[in-house]
Amino acid sequence: MSANIVYAILVTSFATFLSRFLGVVSSQGIKETSKLFRWFNCLAYATLAALIARTIIFPAGVLVDSTYSSRLIVVLLSLLVFFISNKNYIYPTIFSAICMAIINNYI
Repeated sequence: MSANIVYAILVTSFATFLSRFLGVVSSQGIKETSKLFRWFNCLAYATLAALIARTIIFPAGVLVDSTYSSRLIVVLLSLLVFFISNKNYIYPTIFSAICMAIINNYI
């Protein structure tokens, strides 16, 4: 069984690094202002927004124990921290984890 796990890790690692390598090679001919690039950028943001919405509305794992209102409050406060911190991703990420822990354990 351990050999199968090693093979799975090798195959998935190869697939990941191959796609990244091909992305680097093909990125030389792509302009950031092209319509195709902007479409993929919008698609990536839409996918991320859908995943965040799914996590808030239909949580899995530990978030199942939290209330809908606490998740919504944490997201709104984290957005506020995001805009206050000049669109830095690190501060709201750390803040959201701390805020969720405080709300779920003490309030």
